[in-house]
Amino acid sequence: MPRLAAFELLRSGVPTPSREIDRIAKERGLAPRDRALLRRLVGTEVRRRGTLRALVRHLAHRKTSPELCAHLHLGLVQAFFLDRIPDHALVSETLRAVHDTLGPSKVRFVNAVLREALRLRQAGHSGDPRRDLVGRQLHLAVPVFHDPQEHPLLWAEEALSLPAPLYKRWVARHGAELARSLAIQALDEPPLSLRATDPAQRDALLAELCADTLRPRPGAHPALLLVPSDETESAVHSTAFRAGRLTVQGETALRAAEAVEARPGERVLDLCAAPGGKTAVLAGAGARVVACDSSADRLERVRSTLERLRLAERVELALSDGTAALREELFDAVLVDAPCTNTGVLAARPEARWRFGPAHKQALAALQRRLLEQGAARVRPGGRLVWSTCALDPDENRRRVDAFLPQHPGWTLEAEAESLPDTSTTQSAGAGPVDGGYWARLRRA
Repeated sequence: MPRLAAFELLRSGVPTPSREIDRIAKERGLAPRDRALLRRLVGTEVRRRGTLRALVRHLAHRKTSPELCAHLHLGLVQAFFLDRIPDHALVSETLRAVHDTLGPSKVRFVNAVLREALRLRQAGHSGDPRRDLVGRQLHLAVPVFHDPQEHPLLWAEEALSLPAPLYKRWVARHGAELARSLAIQALDEPPLSLRATDPAQRDALLAELCADTLRPRPGAHPALLLVPSDETESAVHSTAFRAGRLTVQGETALRAAEAVEARPGERVLDLCAAPGGKTAVLAGAGARVVACDSSADRLERVRSTLERLRLAERVELALSDGTAALREELFDAVLVDAPCTNTGVLAARPEARWRFGPAHKQALAALQRRLLEQGAARVRPGGRLVWSTCALDPDENRRRVDAFLPQHPGWTLEAEAESLPDTSTTQSAGAGPVDGGYWARLRRA
């Protein structure tokens, strides 16, 4: 039952429940349709958590336990954000899940909250931002959110489910209109970005997926196809994907790997390799790659990806947090795709928004400085280093590079690019990217 699986994931307190979906679906033997529902339930709960919290505060009228909140959130997800589940089914299935996990004493309370939620739900928009559900043609019968004119940050946390500190930084850098647009895009699962391992075959793969009743469209990059998010399960189980002719990769991530300019015969170090998409681009260019990661599980994902793409023989895997465990060697190029706040991919990694804060940023800053130093130390004279993140914060991008260069004479900034995400499902062919981020290529004299 996907609803019970979703409850278990949310109750477990794992920091990245979306990444655990495939594991728990496999453990429970969920069919593709149930797996897709599980993905929608968990992903929507995380993306809309701020709104769900505001609704529970309004409806419950009392403090609720984390377990009860998890059930209420999943019920409200179905009531307000999933269109194909009838009201009677969402109420009955939620009550059954509550009964089976928390006992009969909680059923009456949850039933009352859900019935009141359905009465609160109204069709269309009211024009009142305290009542309208952003991104949905629904509004609430009474004001639930703060007034954005008086409390814009609190409104953003409730109506846009974006933590106030992050929204404040976006407004300061991009202006209120673009900040709101970025936040709205992050409320929905983005299209799945697939890379044709042979770009010349992209049109043929487009036709092949269409023949499988999927609805892909070309991305802006000549190797990419974009598939609607509700077709993710079908796409990754397609013949083309299983045969290694397609793989998951966003445009910004792909362009960062291409910025390394790996060539046949070169030795390249990929310092933070998981899940392996950029490693595959480097190996596919003919380079011999040493791929590092600090997690054995993540490194196994790299191995699996490379084997599916038939590139494993060109890559040496190394379990290492940095370069300390590697043999002394200089490389023609080093890619440091650094751990970051993930603020450029909040639609795909929705949990990242709830980790954003001073303590998390400070810990990441120390790690990023160390990785940049270690990566640079492994570049041969005349070689290249590419620094990349999937973040939108200058502190992790250009300012990180600007802090490095004055302390390292002989290094120069050769090229850089920053991309903002555009996950709109109404994009025309060639639009994108669905992932935001930054890369910079540095050259050692």
